[in-house]
Amino acid sequence: MSIAGAFDGEHYQGLNSSRTPVISAVVSEVRRQFDLQTVVDVGCGVGYFSAFLKSLGFQVIAVDGRRENTEEAKRRVPQVTFHLLNVEDPGIRDLGCFDLVFCFGLLYHLENPFQAIRNLHAMTSKLLLVESVCFPGNEPIMALVDEESNDAQGLNHIAFYPTEECLVKMFYRAGFTKVYRLTKLPSHPDFHAKNLVRQIRTILAASHAPLYSELLELVTEPRTPIKPWDATSVAENQNFIQKLRRFMDKPLHDKARTLRRFLERRIATPRLERHKK
Repeated sequence: MSIAGAFDGEHYQGLNSSRTPVISAVVSEVRRQFDLQTVVDVGCGVGYFSAFLKSLGFQVIAVDGRRENTEEAKRRVPQVTFHLLNVEDPGIRDLGCFDLVFCFGLLYHLENPFQAIRNLHAMTSKLLLVESVCFPGNEPIMALVDEESNDAQGLNHIAFYPTEECLVKMFYRAGFTKVYRLTKLPSHPDFHAKNLVRQIRTILAASHAPLYSELLELVTEPRTPIKPWDATSVAENQNFIQKLRRFMDKPLHDKARTLRRFLERRIATPRLERHKK
């Protein structure tokens, strides 16, 4: 499949048509607060979002790690300057700083996403806006995943996929002072959990100053109780998870009885303490 074919298929068309209204709404709100003017589109593909950001009135340059992408993007969006650069290479910082760093559909295709985020931080003067597929889980971890061998995937077809919590933690540790989730995500199914189907994608914003918008919800830096060097901490955490799984497997009436006993103990404990005093 050609580069154009990879990004012009029904899957990407559906994703893009759902993402653009959300991007426009968030950027418009932040723009009023921070006077955003300049944008770098990192991992631009064949230039879809570069053209969209240009249409919003931004001064746009764009970068991608595949020569075929940048050449096709130049043909499609001649009014934007495109550079052949790998976001994992610190040399990308030589492009300078931008009011808005835009990075959609890229971080989960990388072998070194934390290094990439450090580079993005160095290029961000006001706002970083990121969309990513997330590995399932509630811990700040990454998983090394074999990707499909096509031109819409990573350069080497193996990548670290972070959980959403891992992304948030990396943003904070890279130096951003505020990280936000979007309160209204795109309407595409990838952004929403339903029945037994989990949420696949998320959109996060990171900044150097507070943002004030009903479209954004502040997220604190995630912590984990697991200390990999301490076998006891891992065992305790696994024990909790096992207990939780056993509880979830119980019939509804057994769950109700277990919860009732737990609440009764919690209520009785203060009474016993007062009696001892």
